[in-house]
Amino acid sequence: MPVTPRAIPHLQAAGHDAVHAATVGLSTAADERILEVARLENRVVVTADLDYPRLLALDKAREPGVILFRGGSYSDEEMLNLLDRVLALGGDFERSITVVDRSRIRRRSLPTGS
Repeated sequence: MPVTPRAIPHLQAAGHDAVHAATVGLSTAADERILEVARLENRVVVTADLDYPRLLALDKAREPGVILFRGGSYSDEEMLNLLDRVLALGGDFERSITVVDRSRIRRRSLPTGS
């Protein structure tokens, strides 16, 4: 389940410096490369791909942060509303994994397992 393409303009309208991986030359990049670029550019990865938290845990990484959507398919509106709820929580998204599903939002500081 991909993240809605409407997330980028939605985040930009809210004042965030959001980019899509494809627009910065990473459309075919490995997950590890996307994490590396996000780390270098101080970005948070917004995804529905379960590999990202796993890779961060294996590396005992302290950054970049990940916002992970789980729990099936979401409509664009549903995903954007949930994303707004996540951002309203504030906090250190750059150094945490935030897991989002329809019924709750959980955040775990990086590195995980420490």
